[in-house]
Amino acid sequence: MKVKCALLLSVLAFSGTAFAQAKAPEPDYTLSFNVGAVTDYRYRGISQSRLKPALQGGVDFSHKSGFYVGTWLSSIRWLEDVPGGKGPVEWDIYGGYKGSITEALTYDVGVLRYQYPRQNFTVSPNTTEVYGALSFGPATLKYSHSTTNLFGFADSKGSGYLDLSATFDVGSGWSIVPHIGHQKVDGNGNGLFSYTDISVAVNKDFGNGLVASLTAVDTNVKKVGGVPVYVAPNGKNLGRAGLVAGVKYSF
Repeated sequence: MKVKCALLLSVLAFSGTAFAQAKAPEPDYTLSFNVGAVTDYRYRGISQSRLKPALQGGVDFSHKSGFYVGTWLSSIRWLEDVPGGKGPVEWDIYGGYKGSITEALTYDVGVLRYQYPRQNFTVSPNTTEVYGALSFGPATLKYSHSTTNLFGFADSKGSGYLDLSATFDVGSGWSIVPHIGHQKVDGNGNGLFSYTDISVAVNKDFGNGLVASLTAVDTNVKKVGGVPVYVAPNGKNLGRAGLVAGVKYSF
């Protein structure tokens, strides 16, 4: 009798352990929010905030099938730097699908709309891009193609941005993210506004939704008469080399 009781207790103990170790079922979807700030909002190497700080935030919805949608906003200054120009905010709306080709090779395809509320320009800066990305290990290769004029450049439909980046986890919440990209702007000065940007980011994930970053960034924007083609009203090169600090909280 004692042997039977011992055996029964062993079976129950094993079952309880197995049940406790079983993974929780994957939720049908996740909904996350993020807020943050940067000392300079750089997009594809070019400052959108006149080399000044910017506030940012967004919402992301992801379904377990691979479909996702989201929106993100940031304060900007570049539209208001044009005499008479309006547009203090960039509002991004995006959606797409992520999937796997093999266990190691994944893809991401989608569409992204850059909207600038209150903008008052003859050639609208509002832009739509379609994109596709392949990721293998830590590296991601992505191409974005504009289906409208690109950020207010006339006759620039069909412009593209190709970039390669990687994320290297170095432990204890630290990661290093090198990046190189090339922006091709069609229909304006025979490539005058096209350029290459490079950056290296060092990130620290504190494990509670808080991530801090420090990024070194530079571009090779062209100059006309010694003046950069991407320039602030004070004459500063918006694509100049610099360091950008940032903090982001996700919940």
